[in-house]
Amino acid sequence: QVQFVESGGALVQPGGSLRISCTTSRSTFSIYDMGWYRQAPGKQRELVATVTSSSTPTYVDSVKGRFTISRDNAKKTMSLQMNDLKPEDTAVYYCNKRAGTLWVWGQGTQVTVSS
Repeated sequence: QVQFVESGGALVQPGGSLRISCTTSRSTFSIYDMGWYRQAPGKQRELVATVTSSSTPTYVDSVKGRFTISRDNAKKTMSLQMNDLKPEDTAVYYCNKRAGTLWVWGQGTQVTVSS
């Protein structure tokens, strides 16, 4: 069954901005800390931003100050606002729980930063 649907990925120029979103059918979404992950070609999937059930965010150093994570528990959605994008941000972006037994991955959304 579909757990997550990510959307909003695109080709953007360096320095540009993009907002990606994720929606889930999981009724328990609101009680879990969630995260945005990304996987670049030839690299392992990495967790880049997390948000607690009460909307406290954390970020890895490489995106701190450029990315903003948010969630809407009533709508069971999560978003990632990405500013000042760099070529090294190019990856497929996924959402999932922050820790524990992860839910089934969605198809992800492709973000490509290139001139």
